[in-house]
Amino acid sequence: MGSDKTVVLSRRLTALCAMVTPGMRVVDVGCDHGFADIYLVRQGISPGVLAMDLRPGPLAGARSHIGAWGLEDYITVRLSDGLQAFETGEAQSLICAGMGGRLMRRILEEGREKAQALEELILQPQSEIREFREYLSAAGYYTVQERALVEEGKYYFLMKAVAASRAGDAVKLRQRKQRAKLCRRVILQGCPEEQAVAVTEQLCHRFGALLLLERDETLYSYLEGELEKRSKIEERLGGLESGRGRMRLKELQAETEWCRRAISLCRQIGSEKETEG
Repeated sequence: MGSDKTVVLSRRLTALCAMVTPGMRVVDVGCDHGFADIYLVRQGISPGVLAMDLRPGPLAGARSHIGAWGLEDYITVRLSDGLQAFETGEAQSLICAGMGGRLMRRILEEGREKAQALEELILQPQSEIREFREYLSAAGYYTVQERALVEEGKYYFLMKAVAASRAGDAVKLRQRKQRAKLCRRVILQGCPEEQAVAVTEQLCHRFGALLLLERDETLYSYLEGELEKRSKIEERLGGLESGRGRMRLKELQAETEWCRRAISLCRQIGSEKETEG
């Protein structure tokens, strides 16, 4: 199959590709230069990929790279704004990564029927992560896998989601049990029961239910870094007298409290795991 050259990906792209269910055809929205698509085919993960991008420049680069590996029969290149040029049934798995959460939400909303007909969505928002998780939940998606990683000092949060129509009873039951388990731990931390469900949902949207339940080491490192960073900013803002400064300080203190809650939850889960071990 084409060239014998090795495709070398970043840790982020390698992790995204690893989330794809083997044997599924993939549509890559925002394919950039196509290296992830080449990797998917070369590694035998996907039998074929539809590589799409809004920008003609990167798409031309992708076409060139695909040709250099001799994979024109396996990877189709297509100019597209989001899912506009994609037809339902051309792929079973979606990769949408490396762009802002707001843009990703627009892509999924504008192509709502196409997106929900896919068997899985592999997603990695670069920003507005909490808001994007809230959107997925409100739009009826179930998150079935999460991964956090750090590369060159930057944290990335990856997720695999399935639409409610594709989720099945087992997936829905598992999510209810996961939320209930986290909710019980939130109550044990002293949260009033009448507030626990809302607090649990906020924690899940902000930091990822599965990452919290696993006491993910990368998430824990991220939370500690965020706590330290916010504390320093709070110190600088503490002496400001302006209304805007006081408002910003109040916002930061609220965000800091969510980080503290999540760290406490991770420590609690870690302690339980050590006891079980």
